[in-house]
Amino acid sequence: VQLQASGGGLVQTGGSLRLSCAAPGLTSSRMTVGWFRQAPGKEREFVAAIRWFSVSKVSDSVKGRFTISRDGAKNTVFLQMNSLRPEDTAVYFCAADSGIIVGSYSDPSRWDYWGQGTQVTVSS
Repeated sequence: VQLQASGGGLVQTGGSLRLSCAAPGLTSSRMTVGWFRQAPGKEREFVAAIRWFSVSKVSDSVKGRFTISRDGAKNTVFLQMNSLRPEDTAVYFCAADSGIIVGSYSDPSRWDYWGQGTQVTVSS
């Protein structure tokens, strides 16, 4: 599965961005799709994930500001990011897996497929 992440950019504090992650078959019932981010010098951090029937999980650090959703017709998963803060600055990666369990979402090593990353920069 080759994931294509896009939508990053430069935005001011309080602004919004929508990231996209696309691949053939990505939104099938077998796949869970997640978003991670990695800031310079820091570990890769779980942000959000969505699985069958649009059941989703969002990390506490972005809850209430970020929303994950899927468009089955386009085989695309979106990460809508609102009220962005400078601490949200990072490279954002999408990931996918067909057998991951909810309890393993936050462990990057448990995800089989990764996109190339897209830079999000929030200026203060």
